[in-house]
Amino acid sequence: MSKYGMQAKFTAKPGQRDVLANMLLEAAAGLQSIEDCELYIVSVPETDPNAVWVTEVWNSSEAHKASLSLEETKAAIQNAKPLIDGIEAVELKPLGGKGIIT
Repeated sequence: MSKYGMQAKFTAKPGQRDVLANMLLEAAAGLQSIEDCELYIVSVPETDPNAVWVTEVWNSSEAHKASLSLEETKAAIQNAKPLIDGIEAVELKPLGGKGIIT
């Protein structure tokens, strides 16, 4: 079974980036107990006042998909939707590097 990764750029509605980033950080905290999630990083660029980036690595695509069916995940998505103008995401196959066990 190979690892599954995703890099997503969330474009927040003007003035909502920090609120959205905090919601995503709360989601990251909730993932601490999910062993299949190896990495979930929330970042903001200094050059785009509306962007929030999320980098994820999971043990498998199935584990990522299963996480989306959790009630707390569904609730977090519903709460964040009004703050989001757009999402650009790319699925990745992590090959290795510092912090990732392959």
